[in-house]
Amino acid sequence: MPDDILTVREVAALLKVSDKTVRRLEARGELPSFRVGAQLRFRRVDIYAWVEAQRSAGSQPEDAG
Repeated sequence: MPDDILTVREVAALLKVSDKTVRRLEARGELPSFRVGAQLRFRRVDIYAWVEAQRSAGSQPEDAG
């Protein structure tokens, strides 16, 4: 499958955020990534799964307790 591995810029475009936001999320360990030498790379399936997890977390009812 073409484009299964994404760069920071490609992830930023996919999520419609800045490169800096992608790097910050990755540095916090929130966005799954790996390195090829000094460069960050992301698996497309991991990014889609992360987006779905964010959507699910946002739809959880808050504890009224």
